[in-house]
Amino acid sequence: MPFVRIQAVLGYEFDDLSLLETALTHRSAGNPNNERLEFLGDAVLSAIIANELYTRFPDGDEGQLTRLRSTLVKKESLANLARELDLGSYLKLGEGELKTGGWRRSSILENTLESIIGAVYLDSDFDRCQEFVQVIYKKLLDSISLDDIQKDPKTKLQEYLQARKMPVPIYEVLSTTGKSHQQTFTVSCFCNELPAALQAQGSSRRKAEQAAAQQVLEVLQSKNT
Repeated sequence: MPFVRIQAVLGYEFDDLSLLETALTHRSAGNPNNERLEFLGDAVLSAIIANELYTRFPDGDEGQLTRLRSTLVKKESLANLARELDLGSYLKLGEGELKTGGWRRSSILENTLESIIGAVYLDSDFDRCQEFVQVIYKKLLDSISLDDIQKDPKTKLQEYLQARKMPVPIYEVLSTTGKSHQQTFTVSCFCNELPAALQAQGSSRRKAEQAAAQQVLEVLQSKNT
């Protein structure tokens, strides 16, 4: 029987193995591929994690629960979970992705995990899919706490400016260098209170924006102390 090992790793046995096969097929390998399942899995995962957090933290407010959910479903978290499950070993990739080590790439791994979640949902139902997610997320869910939540630099900067009735900051991508799986983004962050924009780099646009926002926030806070 095909896919015995991966089903044992996942702790879920598919009734329709074609769903699992599609979930493990990257678009570089042709059609059908996992892009549609990824779309579905992303939405289902968000709903499951939201429900889990709502139940676990009855005293958490909307902002706290939203930040916790963002931490749990962000790309880094999904890619790490995919690595723990060794999903890269089961991927069907096109020749180009095979040559460049696509089975190690975070973006491909996190998309694959979302695709598998979408496949489990279609193969069963929401409740069974929720059980599946609870198992693979157990360590992460058990480790989080409302006390650990910290607002990210972009949120802190926006709230800082809004509290002082200042315009929101403007972010701009100045350059993107490197290969597709090892890119470096240079981003600027400008706000009216500073004479010039500040720049920062990161391995993703989001990380570069966060780093730039942190710099601007630190400068503004030092000016107003």
